Amino acid sequence: MTRGRLVVHGHFYQPSRIDPFSGSIPADPAAAPAHDWTARVSDECYRPNAEIGNLARISWDVGPTLAGWLERHDEPAHRAFVDAGARGNGLAVPFHHSILPLAAAHDRRTEIRWGLRDFELRFGRPANGMWLPETAVDLPTLQRMAEAGIRHTILAPWQVRGDSVDTRRPYRVELGDGRHIVVALYDDALSGSVSFDPSSTTDADRFARERLLPRFLADPPPDLDRPLIVIATDGELYGHHQPFRELFLHRLVQPRPDEAGHGFDLSPLADALAEPAGHPFEPIRIAERTSWSCHHGIQRWSGDCACVTDAAWKGPLRAALDRLAAGIDAVSEHLVRDLPGEPDPWAARDDYVDVVVGAEAPDAWADRWLDGRGDGDARNATARDTLLGIMETQRWRLAMFSSDGWFWEDPTRPETRSILRAAGWAARRMDALAGSGLERRLLADLATVRSPVQAVDGAGIYRRALTEVGQPAG
Repeated sequence: MTRGRLVVHGHFYQPSRIDPFSGSIPADPAAAPAHDWTARVSDECYRPNAEIGNLARISWDVGPTLAGWLERHDEPAHRAFVDAGARGNGLAVPFHHSILPLAAAHDRRTEIRWGLRDFELRFGRPANGMWLPETAVDLPTLQRMAEAGIRHTILAPWQVRGDSVDTRRPYRVELGDGRHIVVALYDDALSGSVSFDPSSTTDADRFARERLLPRFLADPPPDLDRPLIVIATDGELYGHHQPFRELFLHRLVQPRPDEAGHGFDLSPLADALAEPAGHPFEPIRIAERTSWSCHHGIQRWSGDCACVTDAAWKGPLRAALDRLAAGIDAVSEHLVRDLPGEPDPWAARDDYVDVVVGAEAPDAWADRWLDGRGDGDARNATARDTLLGIMETQRWRLAMFSSDGWFWEDPTRPETRSILRAAGWAARRMDALAGSGLERRLLADLATVRSPVQAVDGAGIYRRALTEVGQPAG
């Protein structure tokens, strides 16, 4: 009998970085000698971990934007994820890595459904767990996940409320209507040491002996026969953030005889979080609107947050994009009223992921949603083009809320310029469809965004973002 179970979880994610105007990724000199940062991280992390078999032995999630890039540009790494996922490993991720508690209700639903559909198509099975972007959580988000069939997720220990929380046991969060979701709390001290203390990951055997084993043995609750320890980190830690740490991970998760002194089992996450029949896990309440990377809740992605020296630009940026999204949505609803069959734009958007990931041809998809009347005479062909134009606008309107645009200290960074290109593409496409003037209003709203580092406002950053990919600045 071992002393407990260990789950090592890696959150693998990169933003899409695709310029919507050209469909290509702009070169980033800072990532040299690679073309861009996704390519560089793949060279340093994804492929090395794939080649030595780590992805088959750890728990992980891989963001759909990254998985799609790997499928096109790093087949060996993608194949390793697919093989491990098909055997039961892996958690799904909402598609665009947006902060769901800040999203509108219909956007949460779409992001969750797109993430689940991408997972099912890629790995050949439905997901039963989901990693939340930045682990940002609130009760409505968990309810949407449970409605979609998700059974479990991972959170930081400070994201729950209780008098005697022990991260070595799973908990359940009651969601109403007879639904619940199981939550694993990762070990803060161990995860932090792996992430931020390079000296702790130089020797996997010593780490297991001196850090893991004492945690298994420390004051075990009398009703807990096999404690569960979850170590959760960014997956890019293993080889990119810390060179050669994929070798540490490889040694840590290799099965070996107990004489190595470890005394614990490696456990698949789904097995560790399966509630025994007739013995539900203890209930717990979540701390609303919290995350793993901001100790001010989710303020880092919505306003002036002490995580960053001067973040006063973040609130106005989110307000500008929220206003653009509302305008796009209103015009979308207006346009579909004139289409054959008056398709529900939000149900159609939920389904449009099949076109985004290449599982269905655009014309066939549109014809299906127009009750077979998207082909034939010129009027019906126009209806098909209009519906596809609305959906492509919605695709990039969703992409403009990727969390990366707000994470760092200044809006002139590439991450923010990338989401502004998504916003610009969506505004221009809708203006072309409906003559709506959304880009003009976006520019006026962005003028209230001020860079704390450079003497430029958000409208200037927007113009720079478009100019650097060869687009007229507007």
